[in-house]
Amino acid sequence: MNQEERSERSRAQILDAALKLFSHHGYGATSVRDIAEAAGVSKGNVYHHFPDKETIFRELLDQYFQAMSTPDFPFNRALAGGTFPENLEELGHAARETVAEYRDHVALIYVDVVEFDGSHIRKFYADMSSRFESFLKSHHMEDELKAKLQEGLSPSAAVMLATRIFYNYFSIEIIFGVKEHFGKDTEAVVGEISRILRHGMLRSDAGAITKQ
Repeated sequence: MNQEERSERSRAQILDAALKLFSHHGYGATSVRDIAEAAGVSKGNVYHHFPDKETIFRELLDQYFQAMSTPDFPFNRALAGGTFPENLEELGHAARETVAEYRDHVALIYVDVVEFDGSHIRKFYADMSSRFESFLKSHHMEDELKAKLQEGLSPSAAVMLATRIFYNYFSIEIIFGVKEHFGKDTEAVVGEISRILRHGMLRSDAGAITKQ
């Protein structure tokens, strides 16, 4: 192993150690010394790769945000590989897979909100609508979806709503450790959420019943 490879390995070890510490203990409670010890490197080695602790935190968030733009990201595969909203169940399962696979990275979002007032993630979420629009256009999904939706509804808003509902549900289940918080198993919840998103929550004759 040459010097460059050793340097890359120690950098990766530092990031992996920091990810576990930040996501489980928080940013303020984690010191550079803690990161160095967990990574099995010297404190000086940490500073060789990163000027300060906050740079490490930003790098870890960027890892997740960059992964979210790749075709192999679980949610992207499901969205591109099916027909929305017929594939809502697949999107629900893909959201669960995503949160489980990137559990520690997703937890950093909550750390940023609590300890940094969301300063590192604000722009990412502010740009979310334009990213969904670009995704739908690049996969030639926008016109087909527009023809299915009620008049005036935005395709990107419909997909974003489904995304946020599923991500929120599985973040509570996986990161907060609250199982079956809708009072039923995952399969049933994904099915019920998908049904509500497709058809709404009111009976087709609800208006007539209300008037009686």
